[in-house]
Amino acid sequence: MTTAHVTAGSRPAGQSTSAGQHEPTTAAKLGTMARDSVRTVIAASMVGTAIEFYDFYAYGTAAANYFPKLFFSQKTNPTVALLMSLLTFAIAFIARPLGSLVFGHFGDRLGRKTTLVVSLFTMGLATFLIGCLPTYAQWGVAAVAVLCLCRFVQGIGLGGEWSGAALVATENAPDSKRALYGSFPELGAPIGFFLSNGTYFVLEATTNSAAMLAWGWRVPFLLSSVLVIVGLIVRVRMEETPIFRIAQREHRVVKAPLTTVLTKHWKQVLQATFVVAVTYTLFYTLATWSLAWGTKSVAQGGGGLGFTNQEYLLMLMVAICVFAVFIMLSCLYADRVGRRRVLVFSSCALVVFSLVFPYLLMGEGRRDFVQVMVFLCVGFALMGIAFGPIGAFLPELFDANVRYSGSGLGYNLAAIAGAAFVPTIATWLSHNWGVRSVGLYLAIMALCCLVAVATCRETKDADFTK
Repeated sequence: MTTAHVTAGSRPAGQSTSAGQHEPTTAAKLGTMARDSVRTVIAASMVGTAIEFYDFYAYGTAAANYFPKLFFSQKTNPTVALLMSLLTFAIAFIARPLGSLVFGHFGDRLGRKTTLVVSLFTMGLATFLIGCLPTYAQWGVAAVAVLCLCRFVQGIGLGGEWSGAALVATENAPDSKRALYGSFPELGAPIGFFLSNGTYFVLEATTNSAAMLAWGWRVPFLLSSVLVIVGLIVRVRMEETPIFRIAQREHRVVKAPLTTVLTKHWKQVLQATFVVAVTYTLFYTLATWSLAWGTKSVAQGGGGLGFTNQEYLLMLMVAICVFAVFIMLSCLYADRVGRRRVLVFSSCALVVFSLVFPYLLMGEGRRDFVQVMVFLCVGFALMGIAFGPIGAFLPELFDANVRYSGSGLGYNLAAIAGAAFVPTIATWLSHNWGVRSVGLYLAIMALCCLVAVATCRETKDADFTK
């Protein structure tokens, strides 16, 4: 960033800065504003994303392994039962854009803090209630209906979560470290994934399949309440972000953020959607579809690779550590060379990976630990590279007064485009056309991301206070 750019970008209305000033623009505008400590920023931004991925992966695991028997047991064809169960997985993703519209409006009108508290409570309550539900054997079709309702409410709450968490992190960051701070909510993904997987791993190691179907599947959903309580305590105590307070002070808060986004920033919303969509497709291909493919027989809609649930969960827990490491590395690099370079590299690498990985997952009954670990570790490394920088990149695409709405809408539309039907589509493709078709599906999403990134401007040196 040049001195001229910093100086020009750091002048609030009616004020000036010395020509020799080298401090980032954010620092110049903050003055003596109260700010949260780095520790509070990390906790407040990371906890929500951790709960998001914990909840969603807990549901994805249950939908792949337990819900076909618990809520769709009337289906005589196991593949059909699995597909119907995975379709309920999509409901929350469909609800998320609606949640982003609601919470984005209030996040840009009233502030990030209050909105994040409400979204976290909504999400946590719905997840807890899923763990309390009667099954199909007890309530019949009503059980499925209530499950879908809880899943929908969960999606509404999640719709306001990521964008708010990303803003808490990046709007408290020095300009030169926005991608690094933006990694805080992104790191919540492997943490939530690890906690969810670890819970299922311990349960399956200490109980039998009958106990898991009777009560064990409920435990991860009920335990999520602990994370929610911790998150609420942290967020109630945090300060409003200084960037939003600057927008309030300069009277730049708009009455209808969504209208402004859709009329003036629709291009950035589309760019954000396709930049993020491939990360969702990759994550749920690795974490949800591959679990069913590796552990279920061909007759059940899987690949018959011969792994037990416990074995595959352990491999996923190892691979998720790779995910966390590459989130940090990609963000550090994005602060040095820019967001676009990192994302272009990840998109190109994902196209190659998509064409190669099917050969690692072929062979009924092979039970090849090395090949599957290569698939998971390389896949999650690329996931970390692609996912890390978007914590800063998406908010940087939008002005401060519509940032919550814009980044949230793009991120949650990506959830529909890239994740809502991934387990269902991948299961259908692999069952009918083989595992190579899943690779082609992922490659198409990676190419869409590459095109979107190519049309974006570099945002590393953008004035984040505007």
